[in-house]
Amino acid sequence: MKDMMIGVDLAKRVFQVHGALSNGEVQFRKKLTRQQFRVFMEKQAPSLVIFEACSSASCWAREIEGLGHEVKLIAPQYVRPFVKRQKNDAADAEAIVIAARQPEMRFVAPKTVEQQARAAIFRGRDRLVR
Repeated sequence: MKDMMIGVDLAKRVFQVHGALSNGEVQFRKKLTRQQFRVFMEKQAPSLVIFEACSSASCWAREIEGLGHEVKLIAPQYVRPFVKRQKNDAADAEAIVIAARQPEMRFVAPKTVEQQARAAIFRGRDRLVR
C-alpha cells in the first residue's frame, strides 16, 4: 500500500479531498472543482486514492489510475459507520480514508467502460419491461 491515502467524496460540482498518511496523520483537506481535482491529482506523488463507489466513481478511477495512482472503491455502507460528525462531503471524505485503513475492509473493483455500458443497457431494458 502507498504511504499517502487520499479519500475523495464525489459530488456534482465540488469534490472534497482528504489526504492522510497510512498512520492517520492528516496532510490536507481540500474542496476542489472537477478541473482543479484533475490538476491537483496530476501533481501528487503516486498515492492510494479511495472513492466511495457510485455511478461516476469507476470513470474517475480509470482517469486517476492513468495518472499513476492506485485506486480502490468502497461500498457506501462500509463508509457510513466511520462518519464522526454530521454528514457532509468533508466528513465523508475523511470517513473514506478511515474506512480504507481498516485491515478487514472489502473493496469494490472499478467497472470497465464495457461493463458500465452493459449495466446502463440492462437498467434501461429493465425499466422498459416494468
